[in-house]
Amino acid sequence: MPDSKRPDDGSGSKRILLIIAGGIAAYKSLELIRFLGARGIAVRCILTKSGEEFVTPLSLAALSNDKVYTELFSLTDESEMGHIQLSRSADLIVVAPATADILAKMRAGSADDLASTALLATDKPVMVAPAMNVRMWEHKATQDNMRVLTERGVMVVGPEEGPMACNEFGMGRMAEPATIAEAIEDFFGAHQRLKGKRALVTSGPTYEAIDPVRYLANHSSGKQGHAIARALAAAGAETILVSGPTQLPDPAGVIMRKVRSADDMLAACQAALPADIVVCAAAVADWKIKNAATQKLKKNANEKNSGAPVLELTENPDILATLSRANAGRAALVIGFAAETENVIQHAVEKRRAKGCDWIVANDVSPGTGTFGGDANTVHVIDAGGVENWPRLEKEEVARRLTLRIADHFKKADV
Repeated sequence: MPDSKRPDDGSGSKRILLIIAGGIAAYKSLELIRFLGARGIAVRCILTKSGEEFVTPLSLAALSNDKVYTELFSLTDESEMGHIQLSRSADLIVVAPATADILAKMRAGSADDLASTALLATDKPVMVAPAMNVRMWEHKATQDNMRVLTERGVMVVGPEEGPMACNEFGMGRMAEPATIAEAIEDFFGAHQRLKGKRALVTSGPTYEAIDPVRYLANHSSGKQGHAIARALAAAGAETILVSGPTQLPDPAGVIMRKVRSADDMLAACQAALPADIVVCAAAVADWKIKNAATQKLKKNANEKNSGAPVLELTENPDILATLSRANAGRAALVIGFAAETENVIQHAVEKRRAKGCDWIVANDVSPGTGTFGGDANTVHVIDAGGVENWPRLEKEEVARRLTLRIADHFKKADV
């Protein structure tokens, strides 16, 4: 991600370029500008044609104390602030609301209006706050667009689950202005809050061999663990990601260690120590085959009553408990994950006590939740002080909030 440049107004304050696309959530942009102004962050606005159906240039200009830009082919605007300069005059570009249409344009590299042209021409970091109908958000095209944009380094805030103007309920509601403002402030003020820290993250499933071609595994996609590694690296931590087999690209700025089995994962984790932060987000198989076959197991067609082979299981090493043990190599903060299908919080509280870790992030993976393999998560953060319940959020947002909580922990510890 390119280094931010200070604005040229001589003030030394941070400046964002706020792109407001069409959608009922556009009205929240007014409150967002107020929140940012109160934090000393200057705002310059681009308002799309569809955005003008919901908010006016006059109201945006009054709150931002700056001109509002709307036209790509405005001779006045091009002479005063050309679209190239406009796209690079800010420290951060924020799209809020980010509609399905503008996200598709960003992914495709379209440049048919001022907003999409500025986004294509910028060399600055970009943050989006998606807002759309739940069906539009869940559509494979939108999810694919989000995946590509995230891989390119676009930061995402929200969306959240809740009631919508279309009288539906679900994921797709734009994050509240205070949440977006906090994310922007965190980008500026906490961008390097974990600099000098070393983080170790585990992610994905483990594959436990039955024979050379078969294995025991689970449905973990690795999306949450990879998102956490990406967020920690963005916050300045030297981050090592030990991952089981996934279909995900390697997060930018992260040191990768790819493994298959639980034994491999434990060895890679121990080799990565010492670390200040350990986050065990991998869904490690509890059991493995005691004596995995060295050749492919065959069905015996000539013996009808031979039956299936008997597989003797034995416990895998407990990676979280091993890394949580109080010894000279223990990290200052060890965080485990508890994927449960019932009594989520109760089981997670017991797991934190049994494993000896500092925090447990618990989530419900029962059938129908869509957590395994999905893009959203509902988590509960459990520490010695109690339980913190988070709303249903995109996994990228869970990772961002967890990283902020980690940074706050170390800030308090250093005081």
